[in-house]
Amino acid sequence: MGLGSALAVTLARAREIAQTARADVEAGTNPVEKRRRDRAHVAGRSFGQAAEDLMAALAAGFKSDVHKAQWRTTLMVDAARLAPKDVSAITTEDVLSVLKPIWLEKPETAARLRGRIERVLDAERVLGHRAGDNPARWRGHLAHILSKRQKLTRGHHRAMPIDAMPDFMAELRARFEGMQRTASIARNALEYLILTLARTGEVIGVHTSEVNLADGIWTVPAARMKMKTDHRVALSRRAIAIVEACWPAQEGFLFPGLKPGQHLSNMAMLALLQKDLGYPNLTVHGFRSTFKDWATERTHYPDVLSEIALAHKVGDETKQAYMRSDALDKRRRMMESWSMFCAGGDAKKVIPFSA
Repeated sequence: MGLGSALAVTLARAREIAQTARADVEAGTNPVEKRRRDRAHVAGRSFGQAAEDLMAALAAGFKSDVHKAQWRTTLMVDAARLAPKDVSAITTEDVLSVLKPIWLEKPETAARLRGRIERVLDAERVLGHRAGDNPARWRGHLAHILSKRQKLTRGHHRAMPIDAMPDFMAELRARFEGMQRTASIARNALEYLILTLARTGEVIGVHTSEVNLADGIWTVPAARMKMKTDHRVALSRRAIAIVEACWPAQEGFLFPGLKPGQHLSNMAMLALLQKDLGYPNLTVHGFRSTFKDWATERTHYPDVLSEIALAHKVGDETKQAYMRSDALDKRRRMMESWSMFCAGGDAKKVIPFSA
């Protein structure tokens, strides 16, 4: 333990500091950690400041804007009562005060919150702003205080039964009349999602630069794909019609949000499905499962085609290395068949919809 520079600390003062440190040791206190705590307390660094700094440092590694928003929500909203507290003074009781209210009701949120609080406090310890054990640590600490959460199983996303799809699609296509602009955009986005088998984030982010209308191909860039590779989607005639109807006057998002330059909210289609259309037990993602069931049980298309259409990895690394093609032409026929099935099998039926 250093006692300070000989140029600034007199011999008498050094003896005093050394004597105090020995007394701390005899009392069972680590004088080095005590000094760190004192320095951190003087600095007055709050948990809110520490959380902001950590999020800024981790920003480049976040998968998406949604991931960033989730971190901010947990640390700045769910852990709001910690924000003004000095990081050096946060105790186990402080951590429990934000975890206990949601520990049983929202176990997954609580688990993420605990982990992120622990991450913030660990970073502050490394930076010298706090010392001692981390009060948010689970193993050997909070595990003795909080009940063990039941293991979470996600299961399958709730999906539309195969035979209910044509009636549902007819209802969806008929629901644009009298709708507000946002609901109409969400309606078109939901149908486009169903016909292209894409995920919510991929659909709301569709930009005109990604769609080649002449070839009927939508190329989703790797940055917006779960597997982090470009994905080509063969557009059915109905999907192309939706794109043409929704094409903006200037380059931009196909399904715009309320604010200029922003895309549709990631909750808009779910709200339309569960609240406006009255299917509270279904999820938007579940339509991918409906397609898979249809392709498996009602068609003779090879399983590999439906897997590629869903942007899933096919086979092991060796098999993937030998698959040079994404079978776009074959998938186009399958996507057209899926579109016709959703329309009730009548390919000639023309149904208008709003842009």
